[in-house]
Amino acid sequence: MSARKLSAVLATLLACTAAPALAQSVAITGGKVVIGDGSDPIDGATVLVEGGKVTAVGRDVAIPAGVRRVDASGKWVTPGLVVAITDLGLIDVGAVDESNDSGAGKSPFSAALDISYAINPDAQPIKISRAGGVTRAAVAPLGTDSIFGGQGAVIDLGADPDAVTVPRAFQYVELGETGADRAGGSRVSTWTELYNALGEAREIAANPNGARRDDVMLGRRDAQALVPVVTGKQPLYVHVERAADIRMVLKLKQEFPALRLVIVGATEGWMVAGDLAKSGVPVLATPLNDLPASFEQLGATQSNVGRMKAGGVKVSLGAFFDQPRYAPQYAGNLVGLTKVPGASGLTWNQAFAAISSGPAEILGMGDRFGSLRPGRAGDVVIWDGDPLEVTSGVVSVYIDGTEQPLDNHQTRLRDRYNTDNPGTLPRGYDW
Repeated sequence: MSARKLSAVLATLLACTAAPALAQSVAITGGKVVIGDGSDPIDGATVLVEGGKVTAVGRDVAIPAGVRRVDASGKWVTPGLVVAITDLGLIDVGAVDESNDSGAGKSPFSAALDISYAINPDAQPIKISRAGGVTRAAVAPLGTDSIFGGQGAVIDLGADPDAVTVPRAFQYVELGETGADRAGGSRVSTWTELYNALGEAREIAANPNGARRDDVMLGRRDAQALVPVVTGKQPLYVHVERAADIRMVLKLKQEFPALRLVIVGATEGWMVAGDLAKSGVPVLATPLNDLPASFEQLGATQSNVGRMKAGGVKVSLGAFFDQPRYAPQYAGNLVGLTKVPGASGLTWNQAFAAISSGPAEILGMGDRFGSLRPGRAGDVVIWDGDPLEVTSGVVSVYIDGTEQPLDNHQTRLRDRYNTDNPGTLPRGYDW
């Protein structure tokens, strides 16, 4: 083969690898389409996906010749669910340390930790969540010996080896009771440690190649990892629950004005809704905390999210560490709260946006996924009923326009033992 022909072949191969893997053109027709941005569903509409992206949505969409058609008549069509702050991809079996990468309590590093290296796209929890309609997730580091958990990542749940969409997407810090325990036993030490760490990072940002002071407490790698935080290039996700702690977080910007804050948890967020709304700091709220399980959650109420929303807070649902696929159930309960006298919930449209476009926007990626607006990723889920009803199930899932397998360990166990004749059941164990 001549050098010219070889170059042409290599160029063709490179062009193929640069395209979205197996990206399909598909027109999903006739369904009840939920855009996911808070607008009303559209009956009998079409979603057209080409080259891995949504290109058209509506009742009068022209479908190009040769495009595969999927009839969704009588079904619901939505964007893929976005779960923010989860451990997907870090855990196979939570109780088995060897398969659990969600914590690094013995590591000498904290803020420098980058969890994108540990994401396992073949983990069963990813497959189970994908079968439940979850297509994107923000994965957070959780356990270190410091208040800083490290740098989280945004992933997609596609059945391919390239799960990480954005590595080092945010820095995660534990304040409140958990942070106090890690920092020495008191919130006093927590805030001193936080301010000191951000201060050391600011010094490095101002003089990257300069010698450090003798009294620094952070290692260089951890301090360098916080430079994007203090310069506003990387968001700081802060886990707090108590109203007083939320107020203290909002005051951080007085000392470090470039901080891009996101509050996670916020059980007592309703008590400071005015402060949150005024600050513009978004919240990824734990959906239905309603018990005073700790002193920092004495103000817990199921109306928390609804009250924050009514107060003008940019709030969506987050902190899905236990079965992220249950996000629609949590959202549906918030819709149900609107029918309870004296309670505050969300409208249907608000609730679905709180698990789709809302988290995507807080992640800074609302222009990439989370809704079915043209130009967004072709993440589409077909449901056999209202997705916020527990009796509804997922029929099909597309990620970047590619239809995904829905089989997983749970479905295989179901199929194995789903028989009307007990005598024909396969053995579970041979003793």
